[in-house]
Amino acid sequence: MARLEDLAKGGLGRGVAIGIGIAVLVPVAAVALKPYLRPAARSALRLGLKAMEKAREATAELAEMVEDVAAEVQDELRAERAGDAAAAGAAHTADSAGAAAASTPGNADPSPGQG
Repeated sequence: MARLEDLAKGGLGRGVAIGIGIAVLVPVAAVALKPYLRPAARSALRLGLKAMEKAREATAELAEMVEDVAAEVQDELRAERAGDAAAAGAAHTADSAGAAAASTPGNADPSPGQG
């Protein structure tokens, strides 16, 4: 009997009694509260679904905004590349025109011995 008394002093007996009481009372309480639990559950689900719809809308708007900004940045990059290519093409054209003018026999400076 000393062992049972030790268990009771340690609180195990009380824990077991509470567990049994909960196991018996929860089904009884569920039956008694059923008329109130269903509407509460419906309201909670309704609020959850509304919140989910709002979150989807906000996410869609954010995604659209990010796509717009990305498209603007891509356009800017294309314009920069086109401007860089045009500048490089103009510089190359100017360099080739100068080289072509220097290599034309009529435009070349006469050599010192021929003048």
